[in-house]
Amino acid sequence: MADPSSYRPKPGQIPDSPGVYKFRDEHRRVIYVGKAKSLRQRLANYFQPLTSLHPRTATMVTTAASVEWTVVSTEVEALQLEYSWIKEFDPRFNVKYRDDKSYPYLAVTMNEEFPRVQVMRGHKKKGVRYFGPYAHAWAIRETVDLMLRVFPVRTCSAGVFRNAASAGRPCLLGYIGKCSAPCVGRVTPEEHRELAEDFSAFMAGRTGTYIRRLEKQMTIAAEDMEYEKAARLRDDIEALRRAMEKNAVVLADATDADLIALAEDELEAAVQIFHVRGGRVRGQRGWITDKVEAVDTAGLVEHALQQLYGEESGDAVPKEVLVPALPEDTEAVSAWLSGRRGSLVSLRVPQRGDKKDLMETVARNAQQALVLHKTKRAGDLTTRSRALEEIAEALDLDSAPLRIECFDVSHLQGEDVVASMVVFEDGLPRKSEYRRFQIKGFEGQDDVRSMHEVISRRFKRYLAEKDRTGEWGSVGDGEVPVGGEVPAEDAQDDGRPKRFAYPPQLVVVDGGQPQVAAARRALDELGIDDVAVCGLAKRLEEVWLPGDDDPVVLPRSSEGLYLLQRVRDTAHDFAIRYQRSKRTKRLRTSPLDAVPGLGESRKQALIKHFGSVKRLKQATIEQICEVPGFGRKTAEAVAVALAQAAPAAPAVNTATGEIMEDDGGTTA
Repeated sequence: MADPSSYRPKPGQIPDSPGVYKFRDEHRRVIYVGKAKSLRQRLANYFQPLTSLHPRTATMVTTAASVEWTVVSTEVEALQLEYSWIKEFDPRFNVKYRDDKSYPYLAVTMNEEFPRVQVMRGHKKKGVRYFGPYAHAWAIRETVDLMLRVFPVRTCSAGVFRNAASAGRPCLLGYIGKCSAPCVGRVTPEEHRELAEDFSAFMAGRTGTYIRRLEKQMTIAAEDMEYEKAARLRDDIEALRRAMEKNAVVLADATDADLIALAEDELEAAVQIFHVRGGRVRGQRGWITDKVEAVDTAGLVEHALQQLYGEESGDAVPKEVLVPALPEDTEAVSAWLSGRRGSLVSLRVPQRGDKKDLMETVARNAQQALVLHKTKRAGDLTTRSRALEEIAEALDLDSAPLRIECFDVSHLQGEDVVASMVVFEDGLPRKSEYRRFQIKGFEGQDDVRSMHEVISRRFKRYLAEKDRTGEWGSVGDGEVPVGGEVPAEDAQDDGRPKRFAYPPQLVVVDGGQPQVAAARRALDELGIDDVAVCGLAKRLEEVWLPGDDDPVVLPRSSEGLYLLQRVRDTAHDFAIRYQRSKRTKRLRTSPLDAVPGLGESRKQALIKHFGSVKRLKQATIEQICEVPGFGRKTAEAVAVALAQAAPAAPAVNTATGEIMEDDGGTTA
């Protein structure tokens, strides 16, 4: 591991101008490429104390053995050079998007004498017009089959074309009217090229003009009593409309735009792109990337733009690109996109209207793609087995932890403190074993103390169950089972294991050293020494063991790390949902709930009579008695309950930040 100070340039050596820099390892391999408005300021950030750096950045600078840079004139040039170097050197610490060349496109080979319509994959070729990408090749073939009726463009290969030309007979498509048969001279090269141009224009979204032209021709043919021609034109129009229906209308203003959305966690990110042309979704694609460098959403967006448009030009770059967050150098990226298109490109975040709604749809697709990716990864038996073996090896366990329990504490500023327990068996969640806890031992915010309480309560129940079933022998005379009285629901002796009967081989806590120490201390106090404990700190993704000063760092590609992260995230989400439900329930409570025998109807009658709880608190007993259905005894109970209730926190308008007076509309 290299010491960054050993190769740190002197500040005066680094120019204060835009440029691109490369970090190389001891073998002179490029391991990271970056760009900067000011090379001096950016590179200085990499040579801080290692404890101040993001763990991924710290790993990179300690792997590197040298740094070098190239000065450029503008930020746009820096963006172009960065993209070129990433493609050339494939640095291990740069974000890599795993896509992309497998998506099928509908292509029109305008670079040939007789353009051909076909399905194409791989790198784009000069002189070929591409539409898509499509999710499946059969979707392209369905669209082409409908459109060949109206635009009978050649679809055959070069070999078939030559054979038909030499034989003087067209192929089957030529006989049934789905090819204009340029191979036998039915149309001239110019006429066939015009058909290909019309086909491309229709696919690019210019549909309304062409359909109106066909409708006009159909009307004229009908007026001239050329009914067969009119019927053929009618069928052509219907075929085009069916082809259009395959692409849903999403934007009424015939927008040409690409919408990019992201879904991410600590280790991976899913990117989804919708290609909208003429107001319709003409293509969709997406990919998953490992977050091997310290990068935020804006950085991921910038990398995605480079991936999408780094080799594109002209109309392949749309007029408008909508993103969830703007890159740091927005002006430079916009200028770079405009340069690749040859005209102005708008790069922005949609704020309202149809475009914002469509962006939310793209974001949902990204989230589903990330979940599907993780589900596929988690569902493979071989992968799960390898993950458990990696965990056992990293934590020095005697065997693979077939049952893992994870605990997390959740609260909102010290209120409604709760905890969750999730269970994974053989690498898969066992939801029937999930449990929720309310923290009862103290008030306020103390995650360490809360973790100690939860672990203690869970394993006291486990020991009590073991004592009940006799597996650990009977307790002594007059001795209360560990943990005190066994709850009634666990005391029924029906021969089946109860809620906490099974011990885990591994306890995972959401947190670092303090939480791990608290969990280990709770187990030690109960005399349990055969359950391993570790913690997973969310920010750094480091695995902590009891008593160790340094964490266990699993490789980023480790299936064991992925499984631990999934277990931790599941516990975190389960705890948050419980905490939110408790908070919602608490906020919905009313001081009137404490009045015995006061049902919803009479509560609503009080509120309707006085207008709000605030005015009800100010009312006298005599005034409460004026409400129909309230005698003096009930009125006194209401007054006492309201007097004893703690004053509620003021309501805040979240849109404006104003404190709202409780003058009306408040419900019980």
